[in-house]
Amino acid sequence: MPPMIGASIALHALAAAAAVAAPSTAWWALGAVMTNHAALTAAGLWPKSALLGPNTTRLPPAAVARCQIALTIDDGPDPEVTPAVLDLLAEHGVRATFFCIAERAAANPGLVRQMVSAGHSVQNHSHDHRHHFSLLGPRGVADEIGRAQGLIAGITGIAPHCFRAPAGLRNPLLDPVLHRLGLNLVSWTRRGFDTRERDAARVLGRLTKGLAAGDILLLHDGHARRAASGRPVVLDALPPLLRGLAERQLVPVTLADALPPRHAALAPPK
Repeated sequence: MPPMIGASIALHALAAAAAVAAPSTAWWALGAVMTNHAALTAAGLWPKSALLGPNTTRLPPAAVARCQIALTIDDGPDPEVTPAVLDLLAEHGVRATFFCIAERAAANPGLVRQMVSAGHSVQNHSHDHRHHFSLLGPRGVADEIGRAQGLIAGITGIAPHCFRAPAGLRNPLLDPVLHRLGLNLVSWTRRGFDTRERDAARVLGRLTKGLAAGDILLLHDGHARRAASGRPVVLDALPPLLRGLAERQLVPVTLADALPPRHAALAPPK
């Protein structure tokens, strides 16, 4: 159990006990609980926070030593954008990790299988990418992730071992579900904001400023913003990004290769 969650449970118990034992302290107890809820909410709104449970924002040290980075692409597959992204990756000999929305994957299974056949990794980005995902209760969170897990595994033949929350937003109920399913929560080191930025140069600048081994980069093939020309920004940002990685001698790898399953350390030796 994450320390912040354990402390929150203890605080709730102490506040309830204080309010019962000394009713005059009830308002103070309520204030403490409300402050705690505000802190939990803030932790969930911070995509890189590990306060609500383990959260991978960089590759493991072994990957850093090998000068590896991970290119992750979210919100697809998109029947118009994803094939072009796959072509660019193939042209540069780069493998990426696609965090797919399962609902979209089910509508475009051929594209998902194409990702896998090209050596890319397909991971879990929830069933339908609800904007209020972080407000769901335990059943809602489990349903969103569990349904996606089953659909993606059914299409690819490989069960995802990584999950990325929609928009990176979470709540304290998420980590128990991920723990039960053996999923790593993966966020990012740097992102291009290519779902709202129309200038490919700015997207590229955000991804490459301070770029280093171990970084996890975030782009989108789904919900891709379009430049003034009408072309998805990701398609203009990818080629110079991939060339820049080669120039820096950084090696893109998939999360399937770089990140072990969540419970790997607990597995008995063979």
